[in-house]
Amino acid sequence: MSIRIAVTGKHGQVARALTEAGPLLDAVVIPLSRPELDLEAPETIEPALRRAAPDIVVNAAAYTAVDQAEGEPQKAIAINATGAGAVAAAARALAVPVIQLSTDYVFDGSKTSAYVEEDRVAPFSAYGVSKLAGEHAVAAANGEHVILRTAWVYAPFGKNFVRTMLALAQSRDEVRVVADQHGCPTYAPEIAVAIIGVARNILSNRSEPLLRGIFHLAGNGETSWAHLAAAIFAFLAKQGLRKPVLTPITSAEYPTPARRPANSRLDCGKLARVHGIKLPFWHDSLGICLERLTKKPNPEE
Repeated sequence: MSIRIAVTGKHGQVARALTEAGPLLDAVVIPLSRPELDLEAPETIEPALRRAAPDIVVNAAAYTAVDQAEGEPQKAIAINATGAGAVAAAARALAVPVIQLSTDYVFDGSKTSAYVEEDRVAPFSAYGVSKLAGEHAVAAANGEHVILRTAWVYAPFGKNFVRTMLALAQSRDEVRVVADQHGCPTYAPEIAVAIIGVARNILSNRSEPLLRGIFHLAGNGETSWAHLAAAIFAFLAKQGLRKPVLTPITSAEYPTPARRPANSRLDCGKLARVHGIKLPFWHDSLGICLERLTKKPNPEE
């Protein structure tokens, strides 16, 4: 069964991955973005979605400048909360479900094990506050909602840690990377496949409440930023490419305007139990991404 998916934020990593994955999975993906659909201009949202005539809406658009959000929290709220709520309300007006992407930043990172969906939320960054407000707004606006919290997203395109490390490997002899923050690297093309799977499940059984609600969606396994960088540099070395010296550092040695959770690990067992979806081991996914990036003379933007 072919399905129509309208996705906001068409230039983002997940939206681009969805657009790639759609034709392979019998899904028509309609990417939308400014000016036709602007989360800061709620009046544009429902008309744009109505023209797309989707079976389901995925809100992948977000204000993601984590440090910048500390200086403009109102803008983060306008996009990540008010805008997300408006997308969900527009989907409800069209009588279709909505899938909202959220983040590990809704947690404070103080837990010593992986976070489950029922754990207490306590964001301490403006970005995290805005994304949690978005979760609440979406849930209030549309009963047919799925909120997918993900973390440490990377792709062969866009701005992300993996592409940054590849660029630094070409320009620096030493790279310093934080070693005391832990999480689950998540490959955007696999997020896209999971989203399409969730969408099909919802659309095939819209009366089942267990399919809705909050779920964690992240790569299998866990690591630190420094270990992730080491894996990237080890891949480069095997390919005979330039490999810098990696120096692990603490978060205190790399201060940022917004605090990052020390523990971003997400337990994705609920998604596997309810939707039958489990992402591959992060190291395997990383290899796929690096193969794609390094085999091309000009990596994708």
